[in-house]
Amino acid sequence: MNIPTKVRLIDVGPRDGLQNEKQPVPASVKIELVHRLQAAGLKEIEVTSYVSPKWVPQMADNHEVMQGITRVAGVRYSVLTPNLKGYEAAVADQPDEIVVFGAASEAFSQKNINCSIAESIERFAPVVQAALAAGIAVRGAMSCTVGCPYEGEIAPERVGYLAGLMKGIGVQRVDVADTIGVGTPLKVQAAIEATLAHFDIDHISGHFHDTYGQALSNTYAALQMGVWNFQSSVAGLGGCPYAKGATGNVATEDVVYLLQGLGIDTGIDLDRLVDAGAYISEQLGRPSGSRVARALMARRSS
Repeated sequence: MNIPTKVRLIDVGPRDGLQNEKQPVPASVKIELVHRLQAAGLKEIEVTSYVSPKWVPQMADNHEVMQGITRVAGVRYSVLTPNLKGYEAAVADQPDEIVVFGAASEAFSQKNINCSIAESIERFAPVVQAALAAGIAVRGAMSCTVGCPYEGEIAPERVGYLAGLMKGIGVQRVDVADTIGVGTPLKVQAAIEATLAHFDIDHISGHFHDTYGQALSNTYAALQMGVWNFQSSVAGLGGCPYAKGATGNVATEDVVYLLQGLGIDTGIDLDRLVDAGAYISEQLGRPSGSRVARALMARRSS
């Protein structure tokens, strides 16, 4: 086992977590959430996306949110840019990193963005080149790396194929994402192993959903391989609109509790993180999706 002594978390709650909320979330609430996350010690936050407001109305306030954030030195603010038009809109707001995306499943790629995996990467090539030329970091999100709602199980070779395509266009680091939460530890390790043919361990992160309650087990399995960068979502916000029954991202609070129990340094104040999750959950009118947060808040109230 090669468990790291330090782990860096990317909280995707403000973007991935909120993008599919049916009720409009005011820009001021999103800004406050980012402020609370960075105050809790998060060093990477996925803030918003530059997609057509027709398709994702929740992210129509991207400029307002990015311009409204009080930035903290040492914190990386990332945004999703699906095409060159989105990238050009994002540049005005000076993100530290842009995120492009691709699926390890042909069927998911067709259903999600109406093109093949290879075509999707071709579309992203000019976006990646423009970002790198401007000194902006580039991350690639690889979805459906262990399972797809349309194809079922995904072979590790498909993950390796996608990782190779991303490396080929200049993507600097990639997320191995279990988008619908069907993964188990050995399958996740196989997906990471396939990715290691193209990216070293320092440039691979884990992104696990908790549909079948396996996200923390999968996190531990990735830690055993030396992965030290993970995505999670405060209060367990978010899900996948293309997958029936797919619950949210693993809760940041739950991952931090696990890491602290393993003696791994995250630099995150769990109590302040729980407060951030309680804040956004209250704004959405529902309890936190984090079991750790619910337990700690119950202990506080008693």
